[in-house]
Amino acid sequence: MQITVLGKSPSWQDAGGACSGYLVETATTKILIDCGNGVFARLRERIDYADIDAVVITHFHSDHCLDLMPYAYALSYSTRWSPAEPAPKPRLIVPAGGADVLRQIATIFGAGELIIDAFEVSEYQPEGAVQVDDFELQFCPVPHYVPTFAVAITAAGEEGRFTFGADCAPNQQLIDFARGSDLLLIESTLRVPEDDEPRGHLTATEAGEHGRAAEAKRLVITHISDELDQELSVAQASAAFGDQVTLAAEGAVFQC
Repeated sequence: MQITVLGKSPSWQDAGGACSGYLVETATTKILIDCGNGVFARLRERIDYADIDAVVITHFHSDHCLDLMPYAYALSYSTRWSPAEPAPKPRLIVPAGGADVLRQIATIFGAGELIIDAFEVSEYQPEGAVQVDDFELQFCPVPHYVPTFAVAITAAGEEGRFTFGADCAPNQQLIDFARGSDLLLIESTLRVPEDDEPRGHLTATEAGEHGRAAEAKRLVITHISDELDQELSVAQASAAFGDQVTLAAEGAVFQC
């Protein structure tokens, strides 16, 4: 299983960067975890968007889902499609109630059914697993400002387990869910803890503490602005994790 970072920015993009988006592949299956601002262009630099089997959305903040709009436009209106070669309909796997949210997003731009029509939409429940060809996906609710879900992915015939923590405040749920992961990709948005409650994000130190408590084999921090001292964030996360932590730079590739 190979994970490519297409975008790692928080809600505003790094200079020349993209928001949340991660391409997860085996030899036969390709899925996209989140599709935030700028991710669709990054995806196209890597592979043909028609080859994606499924897109999985962790929550409906713009930095995790807004590029579903250009993706849907491409599937609906590109001149490459014809009666002889119709557009594919990748699966779009969203939290419960997500189909209505997709209509609301598209309606802002004047095409209420655009996303629904371009994809094969289904909704997931945290207690259930979802199969996408080689992949089995499991979900865990984590505390954020809107309903948000961490995702764990395993591939048939492979031992590796990849967990993406999505956006979250400090929580035990993610620690338990990610326990023993071969690769844990975890947000590190904050320089210092937020004073307001409820919180929605982690500091680098908290990210490292979560990885250590989950006994993750490798820890990668993401969702961190280029306006922060990223070397300091890596150092803080590494100290708390007890081993070297990696920054999820755009274009970075990890094997799991």
